[in-house]
Amino acid sequence: MKLGYYPGCALEGSSKDYSMSLARVFKEIGLELEPIKDWNCCGASAAHSTNHKLALALPYRNLAMATEQGLTELFVPCPFCSKTLINTNQEIQDARYKMQDGNYDGTVKIINSVDIFTRLMDKIQSKIDPARLKGLKVACYYGCLLVRPPKLLKYDDPEQPTSMDEVVKKLGAEPVDWEFKIECCGGGFTVCNEDAVLELSNKTLEDAQENGAQAIIVACQMCQINLDMRQKAIEKKYGVSYNMPIIYLPQLIGLAMGIEPKELGLNLHFVDTSSVVSRPAEAGQRTTHNK
Repeated sequence: MKLGYYPGCALEGSSKDYSMSLARVFKEIGLELEPIKDWNCCGASAAHSTNHKLALALPYRNLAMATEQGLTELFVPCPFCSKTLINTNQEIQDARYKMQDGNYDGTVKIINSVDIFTRLMDKIQSKIDPARLKGLKVACYYGCLLVRPPKLLKYDDPEQPTSMDEVVKKLGAEPVDWEFKIECCGGGFTVCNEDAVLELSNKTLEDAQENGAQAIIVACQMCQINLDMRQKAIEKKYGVSYNMPIIYLPQLIGLAMGIEPKELGLNLHFVDTSSVVSRPAEAGQRTTHNK
């Protein structure tokens, strides 16, 4: 089984652990990713504030090349990139933004990093042992871009999303009920306004901890970076202690499959993940699949 793939810039650099876990889990279930050849940055983080036509041209090129490869669907793990590509599909329907040197018609379907696992859950469940994650309480963190803006993305409930929670339940873990599941962590302000990021991320960590979460599950590399890399700075500034592992959804799936933590990039995190990683070993259930 093959699926078109747009990795985006972060998964090729600062979020290697996200990329590693996706590749390993997909290998386990026999899904082959076909990247867009010669893909380029979609401009999600800055292009829209610089030049609107450039902000369309960058993602348009990727979508047009996907069509040339015969790809009708694209898996896009980054919510920033996913929103940008979906927005481009919509905007090029407007005659004002038609590209002069292309005939792409905006029909490539974009699949986000929760939807792909929802679709593949039958295959995933055939590879996991729910006992590995039994009793693990986690906060499913959607952040601000996975389900919003709703009129554009049309995915899940923008106020009370449940798609990630459902995946987590089927893995054997227990999602907690908490209020900050769709709140912003500060996103791209991590460079230009660190104080805002620390404040927003602290509120997220605090709410997760107060509601009994032992880890936060994410499907966005920016959320993971802010909550993981900045956690020590948050603890120092606010005089608190969290020691809260921030785990990518495919990393949790990999653990439920019995895949070795290093193969999932769990050793690359800033916050120690042993409280989550050690659970399969305690249950005596870990088995690495090589099919």
